[in-house]
Formats: sequence, C-alpha cells, structure tokens
Amino acid sequence: MSVTLPTNLQAEIFKQMEATYPNEGGGFLLGDIRQGVTHIVDVIGVENVFETEEQYHRYAMTPQNWSKMEDEADARGLVLVGYYHSHPDSPAIPSVYDRDHALPNFVYIITSVQNGKAVDMTCWRLRPDRTAFDAEQLHIQA
Repeated sequence: MSVTLPTNLQAEIFKQMEATYPNEGGGFLLGDIRQGVTHIVDVIGVENVFETEEQYHRYAMTPQNWSKMEDEADARGLVLVGYYHSHPDSPAIPSVYDRDHALPNFVYIITSVQNGKAVDMTCWRLRPDRTAFDAEQLHIQA
C-alpha cells in the first residue's frame, strides 16, 4: 500500500512538530482509502498529555481525543486513517514504544526534528501480528 500527502499538509506537520520541539508533538491523519491507497486530506494536531518531564521522548493523547476525531471524521465523510508524531533529535523510525502503542491498519507518519528543524518524514504501518512496522511509500503531492 502507499500513502499520499499534499505538500501543504506536509508543511503543516513540519510547522507543528517544529513548534513542539524539543518535545514530541503529534496528531491525527484524516482521509480516505481508495484502491489500496491511503489519501490524507487533513491533519489535526493534538496536545501531548504525557508526563511533562517525559515529553522529550514520549507522546500521548487521551481517549477523548480519539473519540472526538472519529466523530469529526465521520461528520466530514472521512476516516481516521492514522496518526503522526515527531522524534526530536532522533531518526524518523518507529521505536519499541511506538510499536507497543500502535494499532494495525493505521498509517503512522514520523517526522525527525533536529535542532528545531524538521528534516525527515517517513511513513509506517504496523503488521497485523504487531511484531514490527513496515515502511509505506509516502508520496508528497502538490
């Protein structure tokens, strides 16, 4: 499978992730899935509610955030297709913590933010058996 992300939404994710540096930031990916391709049409940032002293390497949101986003997606005729977050001063690859807290079938976009600047973006999907993430093709489109 592959994922499409408009350039303006990539820029929005970069802006959000740079603003949360040196802590992790994140949010939801809304879109649709057609012919095996996940199309992201909106990104919505969500405040990091992890313990303050751990936010430099952890990101969390509340169950209420999930519920609200599912309702918003439904109201807009979209689907909650995934989640994005940053890795401050670390590579844009999933951690063991990411794997342990991920859901199969969701798209996970990770942005590496080095010294306050977004420098890399990758896309992943958790295997159904939860043993690992597989890289997804991420197509940035105008």
